[in-house]
Amino acid sequence: MPPESEEWVVLGKISGIYGVRGMVKVFSFTDLRDAILDYSPWFLGSELRPYVLEEGRMQGEGVVAKLAEVSDREQARALIGQEIRIARKFLPDLEPGEYYWRDLIGMRVLNQEGLLLGKVTAFLETGANDVMVLDDEKGGELLIPWSDTSAAGVDQSAGLITVDWQADW
Repeated sequence: MPPESEEWVVLGKISGIYGVRGMVKVFSFTDLRDAILDYSPWFLGSELRPYVLEEGRMQGEGVVAKLAEVSDREQARALIGQEIRIARKFLPDLEPGEYYWRDLIGMRVLNQEGLLLGKVTAFLETGANDVMVLDDEKGGELLIPWSDTSAAGVDQSAGLITVDWQADW
């Protein structure tokens, strides 16, 4: 059983079965879909049971994987829908100015005039720019593109993001 004090990161989820040897289809949340295969063991389910990754590969647009503890289709089928977690300490270190989106969720966002625009609730990947989704605390949402020009500063210790954005946009 993994330590309860560990901080966990969800990297994907088991989305189906593949073949007859107990392989699973994986919906990966990582930027590069097959980057999920760089981590082992995977911790699945609410019990965070460890599963050792024996092999994995891209298959079409998705990822398939063979877990050491799964030997047939029925065992694989029982895992469908379970989230794949790893301990946060195994994520790569970031360069200065880089952030994991999950670390920015919940931060307050101010414009350069110091006006509170809202709190970050999510990020959307749109292709051109990622987009910050803010709860404007008035019952609405505000979408702000995340780019070097719009995100003027991040102060993680204060829980603040400063953006170059007008309040009336």
